[in-house]
Amino acid sequence: MVIGVTVSFVFAAERRQLILEMVRANGAVSLRELARVVQTSEVTVRRDVRALEAEGLLDRRHGGAVLPGGFTRESGIPQKSHLAAAEKTAIADLAASLVEEGEAIVVGAGTTTQELARRLARVPGLTVVTNSLLVAQALAHANRVEVVMTGGTLRGTNYALVGSGAEQSLQGLRVSRAFLSGAGLTAERGLSTSNMLSASVDRALVQAAAEVVVLADHTKLGSDTMFQTVPTDVITRLVTDEPAPGDERAATELQALADRGVHVAVAPLGGADNGIPGGSAAAGGRRRDLPPVPGPRRHPHPGHPGQSSAQLRAAQLAGEQQAQAARIADLAPRRR
Repeated sequence: MVIGVTVSFVFAAERRQLILEMVRANGAVSLRELARVVQTSEVTVRRDVRALEAEGLLDRRHGGAVLPGGFTRESGIPQKSHLAAAEKTAIADLAASLVEEGEAIVVGAGTTTQELARRLARVPGLTVVTNSLLVAQALAHANRVEVVMTGGTLRGTNYALVGSGAEQSLQGLRVSRAFLSGAGLTAERGLSTSNMLSASVDRALVQAAAEVVVLADHTKLGSDTMFQTVPTDVITRLVTDEPAPGDERAATELQALADRGVHVAVAPLGGADNGIPGGSAAAGGRRRDLPPVPGPRRHPHPGHPGQSSAQLRAAQLAGEQQAQAARIADLAPRRR
């Protein structure tokens, strides 16, 4: 839970002071969490954040606020874990349901991928290659999951192995999917991060995978950080959470990603079965997909052979393509 004080009512100056204190205490806080704590709308909080940014007291990031200089400053794991925590849980539930029994995958570093790893512990016969100590720890006691760690030098801020040792250990590796997170995601540039060493290892993880799945909550959409990790035309699928009502930037970014050929899977908070064939019943929320607009991609991603649910997946894909126009139109009211 983000550090903060719940209040029944505050004037604008008091509200903005509370917002500033929360950002200073946590490093980064989502608009949703700020609105919950000060008990007002996200529209009002967004206006407060803009005012504080104009005074140089914090920096806006899409879906949240960070300390000044956040473009180059990387928050530590304790701060990141508080940002959009519920959204990351929903994303992890949905992403885990994409993984088949007996697969070999790579999982990058990050708080969202750590949540994913906790759910992967229930997938039998899985092999997980990772450079993240947190991912490895989450899978350490899984009886039927084999964990393979890269070499490299430890980065204490995110508990990840980086450097030439990590990159060399990935050479010659081939797995079905890579699950990666990052600091920002745009349709124009793809996934990016604020650290050069982390970006380099993530690119090596991508090279080892037939498909690339990006896990990014709404606070990452539309944000662009220093080092590109995965270009948009290499991303197979994005798993994200439901943008807030009136968040035109997020809705526009999701549509742009779908137009560029990325299969967008949105995991709303709460609820029921996600509807993915072969998926985990524990995954929360009804899934809404925006299938990619048909067109050439630089890296076509072949199907995963030997899946027991291959026919179900093919039928599902056909249904998604037929419903594409309706699903894309579904976002239109939120961009007005």
